[in-house]
Amino acid sequence: MAHPSSKLLSISGLRVGHAHDTRVKTGVTVLLPDAPALCAVDVRGGGPGTRETDTLALGGLVDRVHAITLAGGSVYGLAAADAVCAGLGARGVGYAAGPPPIPVSPIVPSAILFDNANGGDKAWGDTPPFHRLGREALSAACYETSEGAIGAGYGATAGIYAGGFGVASETVNGAVVWAFIAANPVGSPFLPGTRVPYAWLYERDGEFGGAHPPQDYRWTQPQDTKLTRFAGAGQNTVIGAVVTDAALSPSDLKRLAIMAQDGLALSVQPSHTPLDGDTIFALSVGEQAAIGPAALSNIGAAAARCVARALTRGVLAAQ
Repeated sequence: MAHPSSKLLSISGLRVGHAHDTRVKTGVTVLLPDAPALCAVDVRGGGPGTRETDTLALGGLVDRVHAITLAGGSVYGLAAADAVCAGLGARGVGYAAGPPPIPVSPIVPSAILFDNANGGDKAWGDTPPFHRLGREALSAACYETSEGAIGAGYGATAGIYAGGFGVASETVNGAVVWAFIAANPVGSPFLPGTRVPYAWLYERDGEFGGAHPPQDYRWTQPQDTKLTRFAGAGQNTVIGAVVTDAALSPSDLKRLAIMAQDGLALSVQPSHTPLDGDTIFALSVGEQAAIGPAALSNIGAAAARCVARALTRGVLAAQ
């Protein structure tokens, strides 16, 4: 049954699945294209945790993925992608290296965020929950998604506030761009001294509640980032993906991922710190006509705005 706040995805060819553990206070999100999707990635944070991102380097053998996995749990969360890989392989989804009984090889790049200090029960011994959560998220994949405390954003924090998973979209020149973001940044999503999102300028249809800065507002040093409470590395990170139905090349997608990262700076300060592991994937799942540099620039700018809005929506929904 759909969550009351779930959003139908107006982009064809992509499903989203979530799973979380209320006791451990963590979760997993799976992005599942209907067909192998061209993909690139950009990593900006100083403390990333990833799997198979080198596979996506330009000029390599593989340029399409079968799923993207986003997870909490820091390094333990990378195990979620193992479950997704195994589940897809059992379905026969993956690159075929030869005839049976040679198994197919699903390509499942992954990124994790650190939510291991959020007060959940992390005494999992040698059986962390992420393989189970990855399997559950894959099984739950469908053409709609909820926001807030769900999936990879379930145990997240944004500055000193609850973090969350958010979704936003925009159409530019006929191409649809979606952003799916699990927000767990060191920085704050709000202008210092207010509950006005940094991304207020990009709000659409009242999605942030219509908050605007006071007329005489002046920026002051923020007191609501994790830097005011936690000096240790690794307790942060924004991870996610931008997805478009424009038929982009691998090099186009790399530029799209780079431009999409600007959405973090539009919605969180500070961003891309040594204490974050900010990682954004970019996928093409459609067959819109190939585009040139000017059109790609517009799609990239839209992707940045979508990332800023998705991050903010996820945080607000989690409050």
